[in-house]
Amino acid sequence: MPNPPRLRAATLTAAALLLASALAACGDDDSGDRDLTAQKLTWRDCPAPSKAEGGEGSPSPLPDGGTWQCAKMKAPRDWDDPKGDTIDIELIRVRTTGAANRRIGSLIFNFGGPGGSGVTTLPAFGASYETLRTRYDLVSFDPRGVGRSAPVWCEDDQQLDAYFQQDVTPDDAAERRELVDSTKDFNNACEKNSGRMLPHVRTIEAARDMDLMRQVLGDDKLHYFGISYGTELGGVYAHLFPKNVGRAVFDAVVDPTQTPEQQSLAQAKGFQLALDNFAEDCTSQAEDCPVGDNPEDVKNRVAALLKDLDRKPIKGIFPRELTQSAATNGILQALYSKDFWPYLTEGLEQAYDGDGSTLMMLSDSLIGRSENGEYNNSTAANVAINCADDKPRYTPAFVKDRLPEFRTASELFGDSLAWSMLSCTDWAVPGAANHPDVSAPGSAPILVVGNTGDPATPYEGARKMARALGGGVGVEMTYRGQGHGAYESENKCVRDAVNGYLLDGKVPPAGTVCS
Repeated sequence: MPNPPRLRAATLTAAALLLASALAACGDDDSGDRDLTAQKLTWRDCPAPSKAEGGEGSPSPLPDGGTWQCAKMKAPRDWDDPKGDTIDIELIRVRTTGAANRRIGSLIFNFGGPGGSGVTTLPAFGASYETLRTRYDLVSFDPRGVGRSAPVWCEDDQQLDAYFQQDVTPDDAAERRELVDSTKDFNNACEKNSGRMLPHVRTIEAARDMDLMRQVLGDDKLHYFGISYGTELGGVYAHLFPKNVGRAVFDAVVDPTQTPEQQSLAQAKGFQLALDNFAEDCTSQAEDCPVGDNPEDVKNRVAALLKDLDRKPIKGIFPRELTQSAATNGILQALYSKDFWPYLTEGLEQAYDGDGSTLMMLSDSLIGRSENGEYNNSTAANVAINCADDKPRYTPAFVKDRLPEFRTASELFGDSLAWSMLSCTDWAVPGAANHPDVSAPGSAPILVVGNTGDPATPYEGARKMARALGGGVGVEMTYRGQGHGAYESENKCVRDAVNGYLLDGKVPPAGTVCS
């Protein structure tokens, strides 16, 4: 999953929040001599996901009866002090279906965010990777700061409900001040409730966790499938440990050369392109498009809806109303995948009749809110990891000056993505760099798959990543499709290429194009 615009926070009830904060602050005092690479994992049936991971039930067995197992891996809280306190990194796996003599090892997944729980996501998509399971144990994890892995918490559920209802596209000085104050309140809550973890959730530390994971799992090489932010994490790993890279695939590729400002601007263009494609698709069907007569009409009606909602929200999911901010988030969520376009059509049609429930349901999915009103910690972790990674700190004056370019990129999404750059203003921990270093001389080939219709990690990022990895390392491949990522599209050409590399070591020719 990519960074949704202005993803913010998720938290516990007040009592549970205090308990979680106290437990996180304690950690395990493992000072002294120890070798974490020698630790033995205790695999067990997976418990139901924690609140931080999103709740609901334990993962169901796969169709062939394969069961999911979970374990905790000890890792240093601070990799600069490897003999100091440790934290637990939560892992999940399902064993290979193949014969022992055909097993390659573990294939580790990161599905993006940052802030997404691999422990909940891998089982949800496990059936998609059954072919890869013929030669690998499928493994994922909650990165540090996420889910069950020393989670970052900021504001509570009631505060977050109020926060996500407010105006994120301020029109005057008073609204700008409200936005700035709210951002500062949120950031202060993160420092108050998770201050000890905030300096230690950088991507570079998650990459070091992955190399420890490789060793604890008993693999000589790290075999890896990174999606969205997972491609950035994989690139940082390859830079740190190029000789340890096995077979790796990057899908829905982050541009590692961009600053946060450039990433936000690229996303504005990407989501606008996705909306253009949705409008074209809807009005080109044999049946009449219920949300517009032609592509321009579709987009004009969406723009009018958002403008009306800025003045007067409509009924959402009781007791909340659908605001302009919630509607924008709902539309963005639906544009992540072509499979969601029917929900977007339904949500817009309902909203034009005064019912915002479907768009609000989509918005809740984006921001990590469950039906019972609880938030997972994906938003808090997203902000914490981004702010620990990203050095730039943008001011309201800077954002205001940049609005014309963002509006040119997208009339509908430019403002919200521009103002989202304030997320790290007044953050307690300095950011590491303007952009990550992913140069990986000496690494095995890494297959880099870009999707021409990707709204969240625009297609151009794949070429930039392949070049940044270095000659003989990054192997670029193109999928001419829609949505975020390529492998999940089930396109046969893409799947054959990716599976051929991961299973048989066959690197497709650089420049391969799938349609």
